[in-house]
Amino acid sequence: MDELILCTGNTGKLAELRVLLPQHITLLSLSDVDLPTDLPETGATLEANALEKARFAFERTGLPCVADDTGLEVNALGGAPGVYSARYAGEAKDAEANMAKLLEELSGQADRSARFRTVLALITEQGEEVFEGTVEGTIALVRKGVNGFGYDPLFIPKGYSGTFAELDPALKNSMSHRSLAVQRLIAHLGRT
Repeated sequence: MDELILCTGNTGKLAELRVLLPQHITLLSLSDVDLPTDLPETGATLEANALEKARFAFERTGLPCVADDTGLEVNALGGAPGVYSARYAGEAKDAEANMAKLLEELSGQADRSARFRTVLALITEQGEEVFEGTVEGTIALVRKGVNGFGYDPLFIPKGYSGTFAELDPALKNSMSHRSLAVQRLIAHLGRT
């Protein structure tokens, strides 16, 4: 497989996956193949959303497609924002507003444990596959760091004292939820 369409309008995910995938794979964006950057996400789970986006692009292009859906799951909030992570504070997908809402919801909570979970759906002529990666951690009291995107300034991975946004991007990419899912994808591609 030489080309993969990444089914996301999120430039941060596109940049991370370009670093994580083997160099011989050309990662195409939705705009590279004239598809809208905001694909349907009507599923009730990360898996359903990833598959929905990948199917949408595959049906229109016939090219191998990979879609990512990632959720931040906070234990004290019953797993929220979860599948609604990008739209937690509204349809605008405003990362600052999402973080502000999360901090407000966790105000006074002693349990700040959480996990980042990524599901990658791969669709090719051979069928559909799903790969998952999870990183456990906690939610910081305040935003810290300038790297990354989304909730990275709030998420402290287990075993570290800084947030994803404080970590060197190469370190984050070596152990993140997305990296773990991509490693499983790469292992699958090596077997096919």
